[in-house]
Amino acid sequence: MKDYLSVAAEAECEYVIERSRFITHIAPVNGEEEAKAFVEKIRKAHSLATHNCYAYIADENGLKQKFSDDGAPQGTACMPMLEVLKSHGLKKCAAVVTRYFGGVKLGAGGLVRAYAKAAADGVRAAKIVKYVFCDFVRVGAGYETFPALLKFSEKKNYKIMDTQFSERAEAAFAVPREKRAAFEEDLAEAFGGKLRAENAGSGYYAFGE
Repeated sequence: MKDYLSVAAEAECEYVIERSRFITHIAPVNGEEEAKAFVEKIRKAHSLATHNCYAYIADENGLKQKFSDDGAPQGTACMPMLEVLKSHGLKKCAAVVTRYFGGVKLGAGGLVRAYAKAAADGVRAAKIVKYVFCDFVRVGAGYETFPALLKFSEKKNYKIMDTQFSERAEAAFAVPREKRAAFEEDLAEAFGGKLRAENAGSGYYAFGE
């Protein structure tokens, strides 16, 4: 499975130029249906806006792309937005820029700059992360051993997704698939084979750049 860059979470930002409000919403999406649903959600929330322009890249290969100027002069909104997503190498990402016209026309060049800035502001607000295909594994330990397990993850730079506490303590790890064998070996070496990794599925997990 191919790793890819996208934004960490849904984000919103806004700026005003010549009394026009440009509101950006951006989010990671898992496929085209999710991208379409995100666009529609923003459209409904801003149904009275002058334009709700959007661009998305809905797959990790960058092949499922769609964009719309939503009535703005052709090529002045969605194409600059799409180019911002591409320039950051983003995949599985959707952006909607809502404009409330303030009464002053910006001209074609001004619109291109405005929508590009709005999209770039959105990317910065949402933060870029790397999505890596991982094996998810759970490791249980007695409470007396658990602090050593936390130190193990920090020392070896293995990512803990969450922890649970009941009769024993348990940590859930996101381990890049190509590092699974190394994780098992490191765990066995660190704890003399006393701790075991239990499979808990697989999927993409976001790591900071």
